[in-house]
Amino acid sequence: MAYRISVDTGGTFTDVVVADERGIRALGKAPTTPDRIFRGMQGAIENAASDLGLDLKALFAQSTTLIYGTTRAVNAIVQGKTAKTAFLVTEGFPDTLVLREGGKTNPHDFTVEFPPPYVPRRYTFEIPERVSSEGEITRALDMAATAKVIDQLKSRGFEAVAVCLLWSVANPAHEVALGRMIEEKLPGVPFTLSHRLIPIVREYRRASATAIDASLKPLMQRHLRDMENDLRAAGFGGEILVSTSIGGCMHVEELVERPIHTVKSGPAMAPVAGRTYSRVEDLGKDSIVCDTGGTTFDVGLVRDNELVFTRDSWLGPRWTGHIMSMSTVDVRSIGAGGGSIAYVPELTKALRVGPQSAGAVPGPAAYMKGGEKPTVTDANVVLGYLPASSKLGGDMRIDRGLAEKAVQSIANAIGLPLMTAAEGIIDIVNENMFGALRLVSIERGYDPRDFALVAFGGAGPLHANALGKLMQSWPVIIPPGPGVLCAYGDATTRLRDEASKTFIRRFSETSDAEVLQHFETLAETAARTLSAEGIAPSDQSIGIQIDLRYHGQGMVLTIDSTIDEFRKGGLTAIGDTFDAMHEQLFTFALEHQHELVNLRAIAQGREARVSAEQVGSGASDASAAMVEHTEIYVAGSSRSAAIYDRSKLKAGNRIAGPAIVVQMDTTTLILPDHVGEVDAHGSILIRPVG
Repeated sequence: MAYRISVDTGGTFTDVVVADERGIRALGKAPTTPDRIFRGMQGAIENAASDLGLDLKALFAQSTTLIYGTTRAVNAIVQGKTAKTAFLVTEGFPDTLVLREGGKTNPHDFTVEFPPPYVPRRYTFEIPERVSSEGEITRALDMAATAKVIDQLKSRGFEAVAVCLLWSVANPAHEVALGRMIEEKLPGVPFTLSHRLIPIVREYRRASATAIDASLKPLMQRHLRDMENDLRAAGFGGEILVSTSIGGCMHVEELVERPIHTVKSGPAMAPVAGRTYSRVEDLGKDSIVCDTGGTTFDVGLVRDNELVFTRDSWLGPRWTGHIMSMSTVDVRSIGAGGGSIAYVPELTKALRVGPQSAGAVPGPAAYMKGGEKPTVTDANVVLGYLPASSKLGGDMRIDRGLAEKAVQSIANAIGLPLMTAAEGIIDIVNENMFGALRLVSIERGYDPRDFALVAFGGAGPLHANALGKLMQSWPVIIPPGPGVLCAYGDATTRLRDEASKTFIRRFSETSDAEVLQHFETLAETAARTLSAEGIAPSDQSIGIQIDLRYHGQGMVLTIDSTIDEFRKGGLTAIGDTFDAMHEQLFTFALEHQHELVNLRAIAQGREARVSAEQVGSGASDASAAMVEHTEIYVAGSSRSAAIYDRSKLKAGNRIAGPAIVVQMDTTTLILPDHVGEVDAHGSILIRPVG
């Protein structure tokens, strides 16, 4: 039976799931190797292969597909490690990225500094040219002046170029000419033209996406091509796909041209896995899904057992972050994870945690790889939450003495005992995570008490119980293999692509027939990629999206539909849906005429089905799985906690906190006054006592 290998590479660990149509057959985990990603991938795949009684080549020979997900792009952005990028704009419009959309969460808070633009203002270059909103060239491109600008880019050592000219979506001639000049004068330097990447109105949103995409090209092109070459050299002959921010996957060659689609490819798989797992286990229709890795904390929603998508996806806070403007699974990411570094600024003397991370190299001090800076993982070790019996990928060990030495530097800086300092680190990172959870729940009008909290990631189960208390989201669900569940999401994803078109028309200026014709053309374009990969039309599904607003307003809402539904209801039904959505979000609807802004078609292949195996039944007594007792420090005092081996737990077992559950890919902490119960599929469901 053919295998499907899924790989999720995080900042600290690389996770692997090997599955077939019967379900997950093996798991693997190994430290990430940032300098050459395949080495860590190979180690994780070999771990999984050994569980199947195979070596690497034998597993590759029996596998048809490998799907790769990564946090490389988002980690590079969070840590400011993208390429030195030049931003080329129409003369007179140099501040598009500086001013953003002019918003501010709290307009009366003057303590917040004005955020820097994605590309520094000094890296912005003005190009003498002008195209009108009707596509008319009102000022010809000044070729001599443009050539001088490009010569400056070469002399100043820019590694990538983002081009976003005013109204290039109406007439791209000048952007095309600029692209040719860059190719001639800067051979080998990657560039992005806005009209090719994202042909939409809203200047800032197009500019931001273009800048992000260009800044990632040197890093991600090298990364993806090296990964593909190494896999082929190791003997893998099957199909290689890369997961994307829209919860689907694409081929490597497509993504090296549009690397922005990888920005949330790793994080997007957490909701995909959460939805798939919730369906299999019948855990409810609504859940908050959080994934805590070594570098980032990613959180998203599953509503009515469906993914929540957005084109309003920000890297960082709304208004002050940077918008992607691409269709993505709605996931929020912050720099908080097991490798997040704790520090005390000299100016404030106030303890801070993240966003900088120790990553895989050198990693937390406790990992004995040369790391010396105190991290969240080190604090968990000091408090006893991560005991010596934790398996950390099967073969890694931890050194408590090194963790204590690192955290002691924080204790000395703030003048508090070691345990208090370690607990302070955990409290701060939990509050940071709580802030991200609020973004997708409370601040979107959802009551978190109506949701279950599903915890993924190598560090997720250590913090999940505390986050459940902060959110009052119960139960907290720890699935089997939570440290590799993003890779499980990769295993259940499918090919997906989209095509879009700016089409600004009031309803009175167009017709159902004209709009339908555009949708049919876009659907053909979106399906072309899937058809080229051998996916039969019968295995494809096509959805459409309409960006709509009231004429004279800037607020755009996205309406999801299908071509068949549009044929039946036309623009009238779309307008009614828009009015209802507007009233739900803003408590009112207007009599204004509706106006189309963008049209979009999304093509998807058939979703892979992966079953979940059941665990054996047992009584409520979990003592057979108990390994030993240990001392932990929680809520300001030392407590005795039992340690359990998860592989020995049975359905029906109940674990009273404080307790620790260890397994190959993660460690789960159950707090005092809480209990974890094992369900039929091996998930641990944590709830407060009483």
